[in-house]
Amino acid sequence: MELLLPALGLLFWTLVAFAIVFFILKKYAWSAILKGLNDREQNIADSIATADKVRQEMAQLKSENEALLATAREERAAMLKEAKETKDRIIGQAKDEAKLQAAKIVADAHASIEQQKMAAMTDLKNQVGNLVVEVSEKVLRKELSNKPEYESYIRQLTQEVKLN
Repeated sequence: MELLLPALGLLFWTLVAFAIVFFILKKYAWSAILKGLNDREQNIADSIATADKVRQEMAQLKSENEALLATAREERAAMLKEAKETKDRIIGQAKDEAKLQAAKIVADAHASIEQQKMAAMTDLKNQVGNLVVEVSEKVLRKELSNKPEYESYIRQLTQEVKLN
């Protein structure tokens, strides 16, 4: 039972020791403890404020990044559209140029064919003229008096003549 009901002297000396420790702590340590607690409270408040500020800056940076990404996408789409238009224009120009060259080649071929045709006609006329001269020469040399003989001789000469 002594533990449950302490003696009056023990109670008195415990109270005196507590008061002495309390006054010493109050005079020397209490202000340092309160100062430490206040500093810690201020440090926590500053950290919370800094964290809020950083969170706001991060949100602002995120929105700026999204705006930059949207701008970059728009620029990319514009560049792709411009590249496609340029490609289509170049292909169109190449097709037009190819058509013009094909038409020129066809026209040159027609002109060449026409020239060759004219050359062949001229050559044919020259050969026919030469044949006529040869036939006439042979007819005149023979001096036929009879027309039927003359005509049969001409037929015979024309059959003998080889066309080149």
